[in-house]
Amino acid sequence: MGEGSGPTGAAPGDWVRYWRAPDRPLEAMRAHFTGHVFHRHSHDAYSFAVTETGAQRFRCRGGDHTSAEGMVMAFNPDDPHDGESAGPAGFTYRIVHLGPDLVRSVLTDAVGRDAPMPLFPEPVRTDRVLRTALLRLHAALAGGPAASALVREERLTETVIAMVRRGARTPAHTTAPRVGSAAVRRARELLAESWDREVPAELLARSAGCSRFALYRAFRAELGMPPSDFQRQLRLRGARRMLSEGATAAEAAAVCGFADQAHLHRWFVRSYGVTPGGYARAGGVPRPGCRPGVSGSRPAVP
Repeated sequence: MGEGSGPTGAAPGDWVRYWRAPDRPLEAMRAHFTGHVFHRHSHDAYSFAVTETGAQRFRCRGGDHTSAEGMVMAFNPDDPHDGESAGPAGFTYRIVHLGPDLVRSVLTDAVGRDAPMPLFPEPVRTDRVLRTALLRLHAALAGGPAASALVREERLTETVIAMVRRGARTPAHTTAPRVGSAAVRRARELLAESWDREVPAELLARSAGCSRFALYRAFRAELGMPPSDFQRQLRLRGARRMLSEGATAAEAAAVCGFADQAHLHRWFVRSYGVTPGGYARAGGVPRPGCRPGVSGSRPAVP
């Protein structure tokens, strides 16, 4: 995903960080503005935003609106709007732009048939669930290689479904056919075979024989976690195995599918309460010549 950043030039202290997917209509921005005034414009995409600090005011659909800290904004494609800070301290916000075809694809996958396009009647609202979903999606999009493709797909689906169910005037019926344990088992087998590599959500769904949304729901119901979390657990087990056999944390991170050593460190501590180095040292002095990560070998994971 491409990234751009830098001051806007509108006012001292203003800044923008922008990310764009290279292969589909999906973009994200985080910015802080004090003096910048948006000229009246529109997007050819659905635009969902969360105001993090301060407040911004704008005019849309014939009315004046203010989005204060924690509030969610929703713009339909081709909704004309402007915008500026509502106070001298400015505002910080995160926004994602989703092409209509991408939204349609997510909804169609969720219901198993062509889904009507949603319409969001309220440009701004207070909704903790929507705020959380949007912030999680933005973090995945802007997180660089630390966020896997599977995580981004899951959070994209979560966000679109949440926005449609809670904010659309004519929400699509998003009840997918139920799938059984056999589908979950097939998906688990693929993840077990490819735990150290990227597994696109579409490929995982094809292996399970159901839609992406149906598999996500069934996986959570049966295992208590989404496929991306399950895959990360397999990667952590592989890293533990390598560390116990004398590999360094950097070697384990490289072989086991983590973005870098810091990425492994963060999740290792979150999951096990000990750093990779501390875990490795707990076993005593590594056996001579036992450094599987050096050769790039792939440790077996139960």
